[in-house]
Amino acid sequence: MRRSPVLKLGPAAVAALAAAGSILVTAADARAASAQTARRPLVGTNTSASVQSISCPLAGRCAAGGFFVDRAGHHQAFLISERRGSWGKAIEVPGTGILNAGGSAQVVSVSCASAGDCAVGGFYTDGSKEIQAFVASEKRGVWGNAIEVPGSAQLNVAGNARIVSVSCASPGDCGAGGFYTLPFGRVGSQQPFVVNEKHGVWGKAIEVPGFTSANVVEGSVGSVSCASAGNCAAGGSFEGSSFRTQAFVVSEDGGHWRKAIEVPGSAAINAGGLAVVGSVSCSSAGNCGAGGFYTDRSGLEQAFVVSEKNGQWHRAIEVPGSAALNVGGAAAVSSVSCPSAGSCGAGGFYSSRGLAVQAFVVSERTGHWRRAIEVPGTRALNAGGQARINSVSCASAGDCAAGGSYVDRPGHRQAFVVSESDSTWGRATEVPGTAALNRGGLAVVNEVSCASPGNCGAGGSYLVSTRRSPAFVVNENDGIWGGAKTVGF
Repeated sequence: MRRSPVLKLGPAAVAALAAAGSILVTAADARAASAQTARRPLVGTNTSASVQSISCPLAGRCAAGGFFVDRAGHHQAFLISERRGSWGKAIEVPGTGILNAGGSAQVVSVSCASAGDCAVGGFYTDGSKEIQAFVASEKRGVWGNAIEVPGSAQLNVAGNARIVSVSCASPGDCGAGGFYTLPFGRVGSQQPFVVNEKHGVWGKAIEVPGFTSANVVEGSVGSVSCASAGNCAAGGSFEGSSFRTQAFVVSEDGGHWRKAIEVPGSAAINAGGLAVVGSVSCSSAGNCGAGGFYTDRSGLEQAFVVSEKNGQWHRAIEVPGSAALNVGGAAAVSSVSCPSAGSCGAGGFYSSRGLAVQAFVVSERTGHWRRAIEVPGTRALNAGGQARINSVSCASAGDCAAGGSYVDRPGHRQAFVVSESDSTWGRATEVPGTAALNRGGLAVVNEVSCASPGNCGAGGSYLVSTRRSPAFVVNENDGIWGGAKTVGF
């Protein structure tokens, strides 16, 4: 799935997001048995949950995942499926009940190559309280057991590994990436890894080629996108011996991962020494887009985009028009989606006058990035001055949807969606139905996925009280967003 990533943000962006309160929620910083679990809805749980990722290969056929909190207060990973336009009950990810002995698990990313053929990735906590990465695959509508990512235990010496992003090009052929940790100080050193599923079998995780513990102090894959089986791209960040954080991209060609490279041109603009690729999207093999942020000479964080054409990554550029918007000095691209070569959509946030955080979108057409614009309608909604795009998904060039959150005049965080049709962005709207649900004033769209123009799905969470934070899903059908539905357990 081309998901909104977990960015390694600098001080200004962290401050902006902390003020915004808009962050992806994370948990606390056998086959017959599993099949029975997969059929059994979860009951007796409390209502704290969040949809973290969603993927819609067809209109009315989506899959989503995230976490819920059980009666014992443990975080568990869940899945929920939509069939014929109706959402079923959530299920615990098969097999995670046994793996998650430490009581902290989550689905971070979902990707569906076709209806009923999906994969998920995330993390769980084992009996030794170490965090391990897992993947699970669905075949013809039946979810298999979650497994520890093959080979990751051997890499994950310091006990903190996670899948951050999964992308499936065809049924049984997916790519994923994230990080594992090696001993370094009190918290360990994150190292980036990638792993592939081929013909339904997950291979061994490998450290990103070109990176070793000798030349990377810390790093992570932030996003993976696979255009076809064995042809993927990934991006993220790494910190070298100079202790400067740089943005990288790495491409897979014919099933072989090449050496990672620093994003071309990023060294020149990243004078402040903090750059990250947060999102990657590939329309075809060798034709991708990516985005994130860098820190300029004045220490201000600026949003950038970069494109790959016919297997060659071009030079990164500051998002056109974003510098004029970003007077507060904290901007980033949170999500990129490329439905065809040279045509992408992206979104994120910037800091305007008075340090108010605003949401923006920007489009690439025929290989050229246009000027960023503030998301139409958010100025009126975002009276509290804390808005951002978390996710963008484009079904075709000029036909996209996006979602995120804003803060209204009473200071409540609300979830919004916005759609683009024929290259024109409409006005952002509060997710229908959430005004009545979100009595605690903390709602957010974490991810959006579009199957075709005007037919999308989105998911996130809202707050009822300090002890009740349910997950929700919402669908757009023929260009009209329906009412949010609380995920049932």
